[in-house]
Amino acid sequence: METTELLKKVRKIEIRSRGLTRQIFAGEYHSAFRGRGMAFSEVREYQFGDDIRSIDWNVTARFGHPYVKIFEEERELTVMLLVDVSRSGDFGTVTGTKREMMTEIAAVLSYSVIANNDKVGLILFSDRVEKYIPPKKGRAHMLRIIRELLSYEPQSSGTSLSEPLRFLTNVIRKRCTAFILSDFMAPPFVEALRIASGKHDLVALNISDRREKEIPDVGFMRVTDPETGNENWIDTSSAKIRKDYADLWKRHEETVSSSFISCGIDSATISTGEDYIKPLISLFKHR
Repeated sequence: METTELLKKVRKIEIRSRGLTRQIFAGEYHSAFRGRGMAFSEVREYQFGDDIRSIDWNVTARFGHPYVKIFEEERELTVMLLVDVSRSGDFGTVTGTKREMMTEIAAVLSYSVIANNDKVGLILFSDRVEKYIPPKKGRAHMLRIIRELLSYEPQSSGTSLSEPLRFLTNVIRKRCTAFILSDFMAPPFVEALRIASGKHDLVALNISDRREKEIPDVGFMRVTDPETGNENWIDTSSAKIRKDYADLWKRHEETVSSSFISCGIDSATISTGEDYIKPLISLFKHR
């Protein structure tokens, strides 16, 4: 992408992100995530009504009567954006590709974080961690993230959720809020998701395209797997083939959804060509 074209796209996304943050996300973002990170403050003697789960057993044993840990809300949030840049994101049949949708949503979230004076970082991943930008504050940092989202060319074509999740738990020591933007077409990742959700506050944004859910009846059609390059011809006029494919996709969606539920992760499904504002607002208010 030419530098001039890239700068124009960065500017366009920044203007849209600023407008959405001020008009729609004002208050929603911070009310949804404020207080998720709690920092240890002190211990004090147990008082009637205190949650017994907060008892500090080491101090209690030392002094012979119960003490509880006191936590306070961390004033500053750290938000990580984990964005899938694998080749399956190049698919799109409406107004844009899945990756373009992920890029715009990530840019809006990034602007919302910076507008609330919090830190934001970025992990771009395929079947490996492609690029890591540590969390920082400031407009210049946000613009760097947007530039990377727009211009980065992945080195690999496959997808693995386990790799970026493991990287997140290793590199970000302090509890953070992490948005995962992906189509979640990947090998099993529940165990890595469960481990990461035990340390961080994860939010899954599942980006899809309507043509992934069903095959149109258009006769013989050549289909290509963007991640492996494998090509096949299929007869879409066959009702059985269309039904088998729809059933396969439905099972995939159910597997992904159950993974989020079992790990206690909030999620939203967003389709290309649709308004992503309502699902995000609904997600924020749900929290």
